[in-house]
Amino acid sequence: MGSKTKATPQPSDQPNIIVIISDDHAYQAIGAYGNKIAHTPNIDRLAKEGALLTNQLVTNSICGPSRACFLTGKYSHINGYKANDGKFNVDQQLLPRLLSSAGYQTAWIGKWHLGTLPGKAFDHWEIMPDQGFYYNPDFINKNNDTTRTEGYVTNIITDKATQWLNSRDKSKPFFLVVGEKATHREWLPDIQDLGAYDDIDFPLPATFFDEYEGRPAAKQQYMTIAKAMELDRDLKVNVDFNNFNLYKRMNPTQRKAFADYYQQKVTKDFEQKKPSGKALATWKYQRYMKDYYATANSLDRNIGEILNYLDKAALSKNTIVIYASDQGFYLGEHGWFDKRFMYEESLKTPFIVRYPGKVKAGSTINNIVANIDWAPTLLDIAGAKVPADIQGKSFWPLLKGNKTGKPDKPVYYHYYEYPGPHLVNPHFGIRTNQYTLIRFYGKLNYWELYDVKKDPGELKNLADLKEYALVMADLKKKLNSATHEYKDEEAEQIIKNL
Repeated sequence: MGSKTKATPQPSDQPNIIVIISDDHAYQAIGAYGNKIAHTPNIDRLAKEGALLTNQLVTNSICGPSRACFLTGKYSHINGYKANDGKFNVDQQLLPRLLSSAGYQTAWIGKWHLGTLPGKAFDHWEIMPDQGFYYNPDFINKNNDTTRTEGYVTNIITDKATQWLNSRDKSKPFFLVVGEKATHREWLPDIQDLGAYDDIDFPLPATFFDEYEGRPAAKQQYMTIAKAMELDRDLKVNVDFNNFNLYKRMNPTQRKAFADYYQQKVTKDFEQKKPSGKALATWKYQRYMKDYYATANSLDRNIGEILNYLDKAALSKNTIVIYASDQGFYLGEHGWFDKRFMYEESLKTPFIVRYPGKVKAGSTINNIVANIDWAPTLLDIAGAKVPADIQGKSFWPLLKGNKTGKPDKPVYYHYYEYPGPHLVNPHFGIRTNQYTLIRFYGKLNYWELYDVKKDPGELKNLADLKEYALVMADLKKKLNSATHEYKDEEAEQIIKNL
């Protein structure tokens, strides 16, 4: 439960807050989470100097809605932003406004992706229209001026963030969100990172050739690397620089670097091998991984730039730095890329928090928490009152080392966006320490149950097995309680009509 401090502390007692939120960066692609291939020294540094959460779950695994949950501390059906094609209501109660009332200066710089402009929600903002571009991106500022900036997006976002930190009102604590574009599709690395992982033969995930037995929704989707990943758009084979807007924006130097790499090396390799069938799927996977990880290199490097800035500005000791992604991502598990499903790889997001002197360096927190918990946690840390209508709960006690400070309550999940773009059937469910229960509805209507401790790949649907009848009954009760507690009337009605 969030604290209800009677008086707002003086600015000297309040920490600065930086939240670096990437796009589609998978926890399983980070060294601190056990990856031996990824080059993520700066994210790993944050984990060594702070706390790493292993069960940070999202409540709707898709880009814009995840950001809306972070900003409001509320589920998608309450904050009104269920899918990426919506318009987020920035006039509702938001975390930056609550922090502003507690004395903070606020800013969002980088990717926003919420269908509307931030308006008066932040004191300062510079955001990219829609998804933004990796090369020479446009930015809109609070005066509604749109300008194009030459260079690579991650570097530009860091420059803009540090410029604001230099020019801010230094009499106030600050809340800054750094919205990264990386590692979103189409995975365009910085020029200096092209080919960074070409010497790596990425191990194929055990579930790569999953046949989705007993899981109709998984079979129906359209997001396999084999079929849905495009050779030209995604993997840059025979790139037509006059076809896609992302290439049209490039200057001659950038185009030449891309042509030298993708035409002279990648395309030639593809044409020489002429892969088909499973060999083609495997070739596409390797190219996907090489570009995805190379794109993440700049993300990690720029996190290092932000950390170095804080050190030089003598801000590190009183600044909370959080690194997270908007949700998880599939890196070939089940043969997929993208997210959406309530399975582990998209349900979990990386979440690392450094707060010197307050959060134990090198600690690991395995308790279940959700992205609707971010807002009340930051309000709690700032000494601000947590409004009663916020649905998330503060996990500040957990960060301080009180492992019983927040019980492992099941996390409720609800995904809506159907049919496009990946034909993932709408579903809702709960995730406990041991089980994931999912109800698919709409075109497909059925239950899925997984024991995530015994079956972390979630390959065996246990929902119809007699030996799990009692487990199903208990989890259905918990699901009923969750839909009622979080006021999800649509889900409540679906369960009522079963």
